[in-house]
Amino acid sequence: MALSDRFHQALSYAYELHKDQYRKDGITPYLSHLMAVSALALQYSATEDEAIAALLHDAVEDQGGLETLAIIRQQFGDHVAEIVLACSDREGEPKPPWQDRKEKYLKHLEKTDESSLLVTCCDKLHNATDCLRTHRKIGTGLWQMFNATKEQTHWYYGEIANVIKKRRDEYPRLTNLIDDVVRTIDELLALP
Repeated sequence: MALSDRFHQALSYAYELHKDQYRKDGITPYLSHLMAVSALALQYSATEDEAIAALLHDAVEDQGGLETLAIIRQQFGDHVAEIVLACSDREGEPKPPWQDRKEKYLKHLEKTDESSLLVTCCDKLHNATDCLRTHRKIGTGLWQMFNATKEQTHWYYGEIANVIKKRRDEYPRLTNLIDDVVRTIDELLALP
């Protein structure tokens, strides 16, 4: 599949939104995560809309809430906007408590559509892979980088794996992706 100028516009918009944001290590530009999630989505047969949504999947929760969603809808269409919204665990400020956000998101994940599940799985795959890489560098210091305890982080990733495993056979094109996410999460949960 050839990508159109819309993809380039989405990449530019993602850059504008997240250019001053960094990953948990405080060094890595956040845009690297968005690009990685989009690249994974394309590797797992994403449409252009899905790849664009992958670039913008954190825009609503991290950069402007529903106002940003309205811009995404105007510039990239309803389908992209709905995927982005489905991938958000909140729609702006104030930020609900961590546990409440995660429980609500997990319930939503049980019934989200195929496109949103694809982007979510790519996001979780990249996050879990990044955690494994960070653990190799700094060991158990990894767990201090989160806004949650190690136990809470383990619970959340374990529940993500449980939810997506149950959905494995719903969408044949996502089977390999779901298997890869579950395998990577299992490896993450085995870390000290």
